[in-house]
Amino acid sequence: MKVLLLKDVYKLGHAGDVKKVADGYGRNYLLPQGLAALATPGALKTVEKIREKASVERALLNQEMSGIAELIKDAHLQFFSKAGETGKLYGSITTQMMADELNKKFGTSINRHQLEIEPIRTLGEHTATVRLTVDLNPKIVILVNREGEAAKISAKKAEAAAVKVEESAETVESVEEAAEELVEEVTEEVVEETPVESAEEVIEETTETTSDEEKE
Repeated sequence: MKVLLLKDVYKLGHAGDVKKVADGYGRNYLLPQGLAALATPGALKTVEKIREKASVERALLNQEMSGIAELIKDAHLQFFSKAGETGKLYGSITTQMMADELNKKFGTSINRHQLEIEPIRTLGEHTATVRLTVDLNPKIVILVNREGEAAKISAKKAEAAAVKVEESAETVESVEEAAEELVEEVTEEVVEETPVESAEEVIEETTETTSDEEKE
């Protein structure tokens, strides 16, 4: 069936869009929830008005949620669980557990329905999408460790740390090279600025001292 979206729908479209959807999805979800209406000739006449209103509401909502999106973007949540030798958990890490941990860590009020991820049933690193608005969907990392083991960092964090170490090493090398160049420059300046007469006097004094020592 063809429907006219009355509100923004994640992964489907923005308010005012006309979409073709499965009959069951339209009748059982979109229409009852007031998210869409049948795309009749009469309904289509209101498209521009729906878009204008939705555009204002969307801009306000995105502005309101942008701070939270930036706050939780690439956040890392740690969980510990018992697991078998193959890494399969004795139980699962649910979206409710993830939402609770996220809210505890950042003081947000995100509910489990906003997390796009299946319950986690294996050890390791997993990624979840947080649906804040139709446009703001930051991703977070879920790290599930075996109970009794030390917490681990994600591959992304490990890579970032390695890059940082490499940059630090390059910086140290650059500083050492700069110091060597500076010493060479200063030495050259000292040599260039030393009067020729002074240099000759030093040579004469050295020669005389050597002659006196030989006589003795």
